[in-house]
Amino acid sequence: MAKADRKKEPDRTNNEIRQVLLKYFYDRNRNATSIMGKRGSAIRIRDIKAELKALHALSQQQVQSTLTYLISQGWIEEKSIAKEIRTSGGTTVPSITHFYQISASGIDKIEGPGEFTMPKFHGITIEATGQNIITLGDGNQIDAQFGELGRSLVELREAVIASDEPEQEKMAIVADIETIQSQLAKPVPESKRR
Repeated sequence: MAKADRKKEPDRTNNEIRQVLLKYFYDRNRNATSIMGKRGSAIRIRDIKAELKALHALSQQQVQSTLTYLISQGWIEEKSIAKEIRTSGGTTVPSITHFYQISASGIDKIEGPGEFTMPKFHGITIEATGQNIITLGDGNQIDAQFGELGRSLVELREAVIASDEPEQEKMAIVADIETIQSQLAKPVPESKRR
């Protein structure tokens, strides 16, 4: 069959591609007979790209950029397996294989929260006490003065995710941003590490 004769897949929005990928990982997990490998819930990137190209005509770029987004949102998780390979000359070369699988948050995204879903602030009662302050069950307060900083951190996170930096650097920066955001849940955020 010539390339010109192939039926062209319709253009998909980013959200549609995200749904395809998340559902792919969800189905893999549901049907897995092992943790890693061809029949496992966790799979290597080259296998993901090949399967999604065959199943949904997704390009490598679509898969990679969408996977990056889903990882940063916590719906997909990356697992790395480190090995050492000994060459015929006796030299040891490190080798790292990355596997990807759906997270509990990803499963909840598809199924909806269930009885085993843990809320973010599990065990803490959150109630509004006024226009400018939210009081948590343990007495901590979040002042409205942190609202602008919170919005700026969200914008920074989005800019990092959209950047051309290596994926490992993006993940490290996003983790730091999330640490800062978690400090805003305290009445007096810590300004430096101890």
